[in-house]
Amino acid sequence: MNQRLPYLREKTSKLTTSPGVYIMKNREKAIIYIGKAKNLRNRVTSYFRENPDHTPKVAAMVSNVYDYDYIVVDSEYEALVLECSLIKQHRPKYNILLKDDKGYHYIRISDEEYPRITNEKNTKAPGTYLGPYTSGAVTKEAVSEANRVFMLPTCRRVFPRDFGKGRPCLNYHIKQCMGLCRGKISRETYLAAVEQAVDFIKTGSEQSVERMEQEMNEAAERLDFEKAAVLRDRINAVKKASEKQKIISSTVDSADVIGMAEHPGGVFVSVLMYRGGRLFDKAVFELDRPEEGEDLLSRFMSQFYYGRTDIPKLIAVDHIPEDGSLISEMLAKQAGRTVELRLPQRGIVSQLLRLAKDNSAEYAALRNDRTGREIIALEQLGKSLGLDEPPRYIEAYDISNLSSESMVAGMVVFEEGRPLKKAYKRFTIKEQELQNDYGSMHEVLKRRLMHIVTQEGDEYFTRTPDLILLDGGKGHVNAVVPILKELGLDIPVFGMVKDSKHRTRAIATGGREIQISNMRAAFDLVTAIQDEVHRYSVSFMHAKHRKKTYSSQILGVKGIGEKKAAKLLTKYKTKENLRRAAPEELAQTAGVSLETAMELWKAIQEM
Repeated sequence: MNQRLPYLREKTSKLTTSPGVYIMKNREKAIIYIGKAKNLRNRVTSYFRENPDHTPKVAAMVSNVYDYDYIVVDSEYEALVLECSLIKQHRPKYNILLKDDKGYHYIRISDEEYPRITNEKNTKAPGTYLGPYTSGAVTKEAVSEANRVFMLPTCRRVFPRDFGKGRPCLNYHIKQCMGLCRGKISRETYLAAVEQAVDFIKTGSEQSVERMEQEMNEAAERLDFEKAAVLRDRINAVKKASEKQKIISSTVDSADVIGMAEHPGGVFVSVLMYRGGRLFDKAVFELDRPEEGEDLLSRFMSQFYYGRTDIPKLIAVDHIPEDGSLISEMLAKQAGRTVELRLPQRGIVSQLLRLAKDNSAEYAALRNDRTGREIIALEQLGKSLGLDEPPRYIEAYDISNLSSESMVAGMVVFEEGRPLKKAYKRFTIKEQELQNDYGSMHEVLKRRLMHIVTQEGDEYFTRTPDLILLDGGKGHVNAVVPILKELGLDIPVFGMVKDSKHRTRAIATGGREIQISNMRAAFDLVTAIQDEVHRYSVSFMHAKHRKKTYSSQILGVKGIGEKKAAKLLTKYKTKENLRRAAPEELAQTAGVSLETAMELWKAIQEM
């Protein structure tokens, strides 16, 4: 515990309520954290209050605070810009979201008589460099594509030294190289191809095509049909490459698309950067989980974009950040023009946002041994139900019976989107004499939830689920909600509604239905849960019914009462096991004479 807390609380009680920036320092007066606030007193007080509910990272920071300074400003916008500036200047330990530990990648145009275009990890070799880029995969693909489209050599021959030495390689014969090694292409023609390739990398597909089409038309007017044909082929190659990428479109001429995916340990953020209608770069960051009430997207965007000059015209996000208006103002001033912050609902930008989220989900899946689809399903389900976080531990219940006989319930558990079979439970309905699904659901959930209150039972029965799903509609939900209020438990409860063909249709609350069919991953997960809990409860009901049938037939044998029948069913469990048992074994298990056991054996064989 921080021994300076009484002093810090006293100091904070006198703090202004104006907007500003606070600067946390350790005992050595080193800056360890910088934050902004629209109300300095309220924000700083939240760090030093008694019994705080901080994340581990914030708790560690608070434990190291010896003192703090603050700077009062006139507006929230000024606080945001000052915070970004100070963080960039001092790089405090507990502020750094975006660590620069992965290195950068560059595209090099070599300083040679016949330049080459290559992908590099540093800028040591002489030449002209494009970048830096955060994604090695993107730079590698961009270089490969440019060399292939403009038929530039990628071999190790040195030109002009190696002109005419040896036959052209395979790339020449499959039309992926112009065959510079033959010595029949002028330096001017080659340099023009390199220039067009660099232009293609810098500006993207559409602008490159426009410029080459203009050059092609000018060449045709001069009757230089050979050059026009070369340009025509390059234009077709650029268009073909762009179609392969499936992203050439004027709607994404200049855009960043930010997708996020949560996992138990934190959050992955992917930024797909499109310039000139093509994927220009990609950056992926793993961030700590946000503190309660903190909008991680606001903090990420302010640090990611502050000080950058390559601000796109459009930034697509999966939700408008808390400081959206302030960030938009900052971006507009940096770019010298309007920057649109958009939450796309449909169209190509919406598809690209899904792609960015899929990228983040795949990284999160690798971190937690899960598939990207499972990560997305939980995120979609949580958002559609209005939950603060994805439901990682889900319990589902279903009632099953034959009229008023063999009334049972099944409970299945899905953890991180997968069945956790060792946590499954079965319930025999005890309080309902006649068929009553609502009453049965009420009874089962009360019995189950009492284990959370008393903390009696195994590790799964005492665990509080993130979400409870009931096989049924709003009536089932209304039968259970009063139990939660009575026991003081805050667990979201929803029903899984089926259509006339017994297929999942929607999610039910106490008063309405939520359609999830438009969210494929979440819909498939709920369907899988509903099918599994139904299978589990029905199989238990059939097993119980068969056991009751066996019991009634066994009780028909003279000398066999309920206690002796129970001993037999407990040991042998199934009809097949009973049939395989010898009369002597039956006599010993039930505690009856061999004569009675023989009669029992005959009855069992006729079952």
